[in-house]
Amino acid sequence: MYYRTRTYIAGDWDHDKDAVDALHRWNDSSRYGLSFSDAHELKQARDTSLNCSIKKSLAERLDASKTFILIVGEHTKELRAGGCQYCNSYNSYWGTCGRGHTVDTRSYIDFECEKAIRDGLKIIVLYKSTVVNRSKCPEVVRNRGIHAPMEKWVGNTLYWDYDSVRNTIG
Repeated sequence: MYYRTRTYIAGDWDHDKDAVDALHRWNDSSRYGLSFSDAHELKQARDTSLNCSIKKSLAERLDASKTFILIVGEHTKELRAGGCQYCNSYNSYWGTCGRGHTVDTRSYIDFECEKAIRDGLKIIVLYKSTVVNRSKCPEVVRNRGIHAPMEKWVGNTLYWDYDSVRNTIG
């Protein structure tokens, strides 16, 4: 059992890892004012684990969190990874798990968002964009929490918008 002191970061780790890395850089640097304890430093499931084992690990990290940050990029809403139907133990004929686990067809992102809401976590949605486009956000958090962009244009150059993120996270 953990105290709820951590910050949980969710997102499309294949396409938006640079945005997650920016948050960690700002958090780890003495130059910037972000200060959060990352829930992902807790126990991790192996990438080769079953989807249900990974979700259990995610739930344990969410249980230790008071803040949930979702990074929304171009592909976030369409992510399907994590659903039991994509697991080798899933029997599509019977719609059951061959290992006896409960079947959960939600993606990791949907699972994380729903649990964060159910647990009453502070919800922050950061868009890997210069604008907030809620149509790219998973429906479950589309109208919840605080939404803000992570990028800004300065002249013809796109930069990370640290001030927007800092003001949003608080």
